[in-house]
Amino acid sequence: MFLFLMEPVSETLRSPVATFVLLLAIVLVTPPIFERFKLPGLVGLIAAGVLFGGSGLGWLNADSDTMKLFSEVGKIYLMFVAGLEIDLALFQKTRDRSLGFGLLTFALPLVGGIAVGMFFGFGWLAAVLIGSLLASHTLLAYPIVQRLGVVDDEAVTVTIGATIFTDIGSLLVLAICLGISQGDFSLVKLLTLLGSLALYAVAVLIGLKQLGKVFFRKVGRDEGSRVLFVLLSVFLAAVVAQLIGVESIIGAFLAGLAIISIIGDGSVKEKTEFMGRVLFIPMFFVNMGLLLDLNAFGNILAAINLPLLIVGMLLVTKLIAVLVAKQLYRYSWTQTWTMWSLSIPQVAATLAAALVGYEAEIINTEVFNSVILLMLVTSILGPLVTTSAAGRLATQKTFGETDMLEWLPPPSEIPESFAVVVPVYNPENERSLIELATAVAQYASGRVIPLAIALTQPQMDSPQLTKALTRGRQLLETAQEASESFESIAELVVEPELRISDNVAQTIAHVGREKNANLIVLGLGRHSQLNRRLFTDIQDEVMRMAHCPVVVARLLKSPTAMKTILIPIETPSVMTLRVLRFAQVLAAANQAKITLIHVYNSRASALYQTRVKKQLEVLLDRLPSTNASVEIELLARDNVVLAIVKAAHNYDLVILRSQRRRSNSGLTIGANTTPLVQQLPGSVILVGEPHPQPVPSSPRVKAVSAQLSTV
Repeated sequence: MFLFLMEPVSETLRSPVATFVLLLAIVLVTPPIFERFKLPGLVGLIAAGVLFGGSGLGWLNADSDTMKLFSEVGKIYLMFVAGLEIDLALFQKTRDRSLGFGLLTFALPLVGGIAVGMFFGFGWLAAVLIGSLLASHTLLAYPIVQRLGVVDDEAVTVTIGATIFTDIGSLLVLAICLGISQGDFSLVKLLTLLGSLALYAVAVLIGLKQLGKVFFRKVGRDEGSRVLFVLLSVFLAAVVAQLIGVESIIGAFLAGLAIISIIGDGSVKEKTEFMGRVLFIPMFFVNMGLLLDLNAFGNILAAINLPLLIVGMLLVTKLIAVLVAKQLYRYSWTQTWTMWSLSIPQVAATLAAALVGYEAEIINTEVFNSVILLMLVTSILGPLVTTSAAGRLATQKTFGETDMLEWLPPPSEIPESFAVVVPVYNPENERSLIELATAVAQYASGRVIPLAIALTQPQMDSPQLTKALTRGRQLLETAQEASESFESIAELVVEPELRISDNVAQTIAHVGREKNANLIVLGLGRHSQLNRRLFTDIQDEVMRMAHCPVVVARLLKSPTAMKTILIPIETPSVMTLRVLRFAQVLAAANQAKITLIHVYNSRASALYQTRVKKQLEVLLDRLPSTNASVEIELLARDNVVLAIVKAAHNYDLVILRSQRRRSNSGLTIGANTTPLVQQLPGSVILVGEPHPQPVPSSPRVKAVSAQLSTV
């Protein structure tokens, strides 16, 4: 009986469904484990591919139809997302310099890679392909520069724009190498290939864009149809690319460039990216691990010359390109290191092209494994250097005076109608949120707008809707009472709003815009845990859509009882002024005390400590004067999160800054913010800021920025 069951079980485990189940488990479990050890999640996916592939347990087979399908779809999706992430608007601002730097950071690594290939005895075709693998770069550290608010710095913008040139150039070289590898390749065929590729690129970039606009206008707001159109466009572009004799990833990349101009940064982009980032792209990395030959990898580590020279050549040639750009464009050293750190990660185009070249037998296993090692080194080194360099760049960033405090101005500059929107739903935190909004609005002699939302029903006379409306009115009455109980509210206006809607987050954002709100206050459950990206959470959606700053608060007691406020400052920069101003208003209302805390490495020099303290003092001098006292505290600890959590036990409230980004799926939160919110036992407020827009600097602003950059 047991033997009878064994054969069906073994057949089941080899079935496509079982393979899919195993892949889902790997994608779900592996990345978080590696991220706990400060390693990129994609490293874990590759390691899982090695473990479950032919070099390990043998449960997954790279030659199976299932893995081939998922790998091909993931490869196409990877290049499509790479195209989506390129901001053509930023490229237009510095087009000439982006093209100049793009040429440098493409040509020098290309020549260097060719030299490495020829040195180790590879043929011209393999050597050129190795060079093209080094020529591109992936904006892996883009979320870091966005969180620090330096995306609009010219050096960063130039590097982002150069990505278009390097990626297209490396893919073009790949297409030529593939054409030559097929044999019987002449100058006529080369010109034919280039002409076909040029016409194809124009058809995708212009034709697909126009077709998409027409289709979107026909289907209206039907997001399902829009997402399906995007998916069809991507894979159709990939298929057509193969028909004209080039690799499918080229079509996917061009489709990304075309489609981003149609869908923008809205929900269609998020839903399209979601499927790729969560499902298909991770499976592509698992397949990369399946192809990794541990025996050959061991030989590489034993004879380290090839991988070491490939990694070294990339780092050196990218550095030379940046140094030349520094001299040409007069960039500072801080900008120079930021550009270098952004241009060295080799992930998307590099891995996709390496896989294509390996499958076409242009490069061998030794080179393929060396590229994997290159990816591991640069994907770790790049973000580390970016965090340091862009952090220093943030302290030197110029800023506009109105851009900085317009939502919560000094008393002499308060607008005639200052408004705070407070959605009310949970009776447990409703009163504390209303009191928080009232404290801010009262300071500005403004309005508090409690907002109750009843979920719509198919029939307007349904009992469920009637019950929801009744409950909403009760919540608004409670909100009115909470506002009226606040002391000294003679000039405060309360404007309750009751809406019927099927989209809570959208309604909150719409009311904020309709009422020209200066601030939106949301509640966060006591046991809520934030992830770096929240795709379906209401707080995340509101922070993504809202036109104004959004405060998300977990308050365990009344704001009027909070007499001590702690504000952790990761990087002293002008981007923290909104948070400081918000805390200052709360402290002034309650006669509370504010403490700014900066946790630095225990090995930091005395000069560093003095510099950081002076930077914080410059920021405090920028704030309007109030009766709230502010202290600065510097702590030498190696574990930042643990130090802040321990210090927070002596304070009533912790206020954190969270820069939201519009270019990805939802809210991006700093690496330390997530564990802080999860571990802090008391009241917490996250101030979600809109993406900063550059404005002309006044003489006073330039003086403040100069102080920050010189201390």
